[in-house]
Amino acid sequence: MAKRDYYEILGVTRTANADELKKAYRKLALKFHPDKNPNNKEAEEKFKELSEAYEVLSDPKKRQMYDQFGHAGAQGFGGGAGQGFGGFGEGASFQDIFNDVFGDFFGGGGPRGRGGHDRRQRGADLRYTMSVTFEEAALGCEKQISFMRHRPCQTCKGMGTKNGEAPTACGQCGGSGEVRFQQGFFAVSRPCPQCHGEGSVIKNPCPSCRGERAVQAPAKLAVTVPAGVNSGQRLKLKGEGDAGLSGGPSGDLYVVIQLAQHPLFERQEDDVLCEFPISFAEATIGVEVSVPTLTGMVSLKVPAGTPTGKTFRIKGKGFPRLGGYGSGDLFVRVIVDVPSQLTAEQREVLKKFDSLGQETPLKKQYQEKLKQLKRNP
Repeated sequence: MAKRDYYEILGVTRTANADELKKAYRKLALKFHPDKNPNNKEAEEKFKELSEAYEVLSDPKKRQMYDQFGHAGAQGFGGGAGQGFGGFGEGASFQDIFNDVFGDFFGGGGPRGRGGHDRRQRGADLRYTMSVTFEEAALGCEKQISFMRHRPCQTCKGMGTKNGEAPTACGQCGGSGEVRFQQGFFAVSRPCPQCHGEGSVIKNPCPSCRGERAVQAPAKLAVTVPAGVNSGQRLKLKGEGDAGLSGGPSGDLYVVIQLAQHPLFERQEDDVLCEFPISFAEATIGVEVSVPTLTGMVSLKVPAGTPTGKTFRIKGKGFPRLGGYGSGDLFVRVIVDVPSQLTAEQREVLKKFDSLGQETPLKKQYQEKLKQLKRNP
């Protein structure tokens, strides 16, 4: 059966540079590696094919021979099947490929065990829910928070052992942190089940941390809340999470904003809504009132004849937009407060008012529609 074109296997053009070849191989090798596809012969063959193609095309001299003479040129130069794949040989593990081929994509380097296993452990990220008022969210503020997080044990200086003793090399993996076994065509590796990939075991644990190398400790931080934040938004405090182990970086702390309910205001994006009651007389003859905003009281003119439910817009009195590009608006919905109980004197005054007044616009419209309906049954 004729071999497929190496460029076609990797899904790249014949002009692809070294970085493009590496990225293409990385994507496909991680997809078809036997570690991720146990007992899958098709994936095993595809990985073998990918590795052979990458071994040839990643070597400038082999690639030149392949471009000139095809598969025969690559085999004549020492490449092709049976020569080891991608420079790793038949025993290449999933971790080998990720660390050795793709290490430069993620910074590479760092302390490793004898088997190449990276012992550094990044600390866990933490989450803290912070309640802020409408006013705090509108103006911005600084708030103190208290929480618990893991810090390196001071008794054992983060070693996990009693009296500063060195950990003992794991007897199952020999200190490599991983165990290998044959799986079909490849030798694959897994983190050692006895030491959990550490490469060492603690026989005499520290009494303070019980061998965990870290203990929970209280922490206090000042958090700056920017003006305009809303519920659900997160503030990231880099490196303020749990401490890393074996030289690993600390995790991050995510402060999640929870906007407290307000007795008068309701938020919609950057706008603020509120209801303002006025009397029947004020709605009829008009009135100037003081309405609350997030930053104080402002004056609002309610014209004569304002019906209940009428909404007035006060520009720029909503929440500031994150980034400093203006603010939302305040929408004031007027509610005509109709009294449910009247004195005898009030009743007489209203009756007299009604007898002297003209027909209201809405009543007039209704009467006209009613007459039209009677004419056209």
